[in-house]
Amino acid sequence: MVKMTKSKTFQAYLPNCHRTYSCIHCRAHLANHDELISKSFQGSQGRAYLFNSVVNVGCGPAEERVLLTGLHAVADIYCENCKTTLGWKYEHAFESSQKYKEGKFIIELAHMIKDNGWD
Repeated sequence: MVKMTKSKTFQAYLPNCHRTYSCIHCRAHLANHDELISKSFQGSQGRAYLFNSVVNVGCGPAEERVLLTGLHAVADIYCENCKTTLGWKYEHAFESSQKYKEGKFIIELAHMIKDNGWD
């Protein structure tokens, strides 16, 4: 009898020619380096990066939270492959100075690794 093993398949693969960020737990692609907006964010587990867009990520329900920069409506995001919570998505910013974050994603460094071409 032949034992069949299922290989991991992700919703999206980012091009190998680009520097990418992947889930540290399962190596699913999460974001292209070109989508990085800022490295100066703080998550619940340390430093975090702000991205314009991400892939292979699911989104939970939005809830209001008081963060370091004020009140925001955010939704936790998780890896679609291994279901690890990675950070959050900014759904709504209540202060006008924070509106630029709406629709953007925070991923904590504790949950991602650099892949492809970081020499």
